[in-house]
Amino acid sequence: MAENNKNAMAGSAPAKPKPAAPVAAKPAAPGTAKPAAPGAAKPAASTGGVYKPPVERAASNPYKDSRVSDLGAWFQERFYVVLPVIDYLKKKEVPKHRLSFWYYFGGLTLFFFIIQILTGLLLLQYYKPTEAEAFTSFVFIQQEVPFGWLLRQMHAWSANAMVMMAFIHMFSTFFMKSYRKPRELMWVSGFVLLVLSLGFGFTGYLLPWNELAFFATQVGTEVPKVAPGGAFLVTLLRGGEEVSGETLTRMFSLHVVLLPGLLMLVLSAHLLLVQVLGTSAPIGYKESGMIKGYEKFFPTFLAKDAIGWLIGFALLVYLAVVSPWEIGVKADALASAPLGIKPEWYFWAQFQLLKDFTFPNGELVAIILFTVGAILWILVPFIDTKSSKEEKSPIFTIIGLLVLAFLLINTYRVYLESAAL
Repeated sequence: MAENNKNAMAGSAPAKPKPAAPVAAKPAAPGTAKPAAPGAAKPAASTGGVYKPPVERAASNPYKDSRVSDLGAWFQERFYVVLPVIDYLKKKEVPKHRLSFWYYFGGLTLFFFIIQILTGLLLLQYYKPTEAEAFTSFVFIQQEVPFGWLLRQMHAWSANAMVMMAFIHMFSTFFMKSYRKPRELMWVSGFVLLVLSLGFGFTGYLLPWNELAFFATQVGTEVPKVAPGGAFLVTLLRGGEEVSGETLTRMFSLHVVLLPGLLMLVLSAHLLLVQVLGTSAPIGYKESGMIKGYEKFFPTFLAKDAIGWLIGFALLVYLAVVSPWEIGVKADALASAPLGIKPEWYFWAQFQLLKDFTFPNGELVAIILFTVGAILWILVPFIDTKSSKEEKSPIFTIIGLLVLAFLLINTYRVYLESAAL
């Protein structure tokens, strides 16, 4: 009985479940995706069953959260494209050494060119480029227009100052060998700018239509006749066989339309190269420890440049008041040429060489020398291979000194001759 009751009680108790036998995981069938991990972001549904990750794009205005004033924020929101350029200028550095002051003459050349543009635009409001009215309008600007005399004097003096600064900038660049690799195109574009500046002086000289300008242009345009094809060039410049009202119109169009357009294009390329390639130090300065440090181009160097601009502006006003250019006498093609006719001072060296070459075909030889010399001068960066290797090249330094001596001595000779008259 007891045994039966015991079996009955055992039969009435629930049976314990047996542990499940471990089952090996079946490998996923090819082509089936694995389940995503918990919390993982699900990829966005895409057409065609191909998942394309989201493209991260830069903010349209990365400077919108900058801490600036309300006015600064207003400008940043509208001109934020320019801000990376300013940041680049802030990072650009200029080396400091005992010859650093030569760097400022390039900026002074640019400043005097800006003065040329501004004063020229104002003078254009009153000047009339015709044979009958050119001199009359010129006198009207000088005597009747309020501050017209100041505009004309500053225009004339800034033209001379621009050419002088361009020459100083060119020779300082040459003697510091700043034309070496990779700045060859900076030198080429700078030389082209100098030639265009001389073209400004030549074409603008006739515009007052006074006696001195008339006969100086007649002498100047006569020189190319001796060269092959020179007669065609002279006729093209003059608009005929002689200097006339047609010459005045052509010089005016070259002076205010063609040359400014060409100069602006070349100047833009030159300034871009200056910003990209930076400022060069003389050969050996960095290795010998002669560089005292570096200063930021913006705003430190530009602030010093601006001081030079203010001094240049004050000098222009001083020269306009103390040493004004004369009005002269109206041009008369039938009158005899006055004594001592000569071009502007920046053509005196070439003018004197033409006078010195009195032998047969001397003028042609002089023109050939000028042309060959100019070509060799513009190719200096490609000829001076030692400088490109950061090695000193005394031969080119001597050549530069000879060219400078030729320009200074011949210019002084013309000055002495004119002073004796």
